[in-house]
Amino acid sequence: MTSTQKQKMLAGELYDAGDDEIQADLAATRSWLVRYNASLGMESNARRALLAERLAEVGEGSTIRPPFHCDYGFNISIGRGVFLNFNCVILDVVRVTIGDRTQIGPGVQILAADHPREPAVRASGLEFGRPVHIGRNVWIGGGAIILPGVTIGDDALIGAGAVVTRDVPAGRTAMGNPARLKG
Repeated sequence: MTSTQKQKMLAGELYDAGDDEIQADLAATRSWLVRYNASLGMESNARRALLAERLAEVGEGSTIRPPFHCDYGFNISIGRGVFLNFNCVILDVVRVTIGDRTQIGPGVQILAADHPREPAVRASGLEFGRPVHIGRNVWIGGGAIILPGVTIGDDALIGAGAVVTRDVPAGRTAMGNPARLKG
């Protein structure tokens, strides 16, 4: 059976982002983001209802302060009581999950989108994604960057400005560029 480019994208396989179906999804998300990012003056329940229109899951009491940016939205699941501060970016070509009560500072980037390492394949324009999982009760400081395929365990702390290139075990602190475990 032949997979569509979108099916390949969602499976984390190499796909062509210029595909018509994928471009239509991107356009729909851009339209939604215009509405969401104009919602700063709205009550939090109204903003949460807007989030539920596009995100896969939005837990009770969760907040994303606009402006917010993502690729698709439908690959993002956030648990209960999650908080994302202003200017967060989630490149969600595959699944991105954020656990209950996680706090994410301003300007954090969560990047599930990736590109081939081999120059010839990269030159073809194909790309792929690797899922990102952030556990419960995690605190991510402002300006941190979470790279594709990373898992951050429950109760972990990520320092401001950290570039997280590897998994962070539960309860641990990671800081720096590249992020290193502390303690």
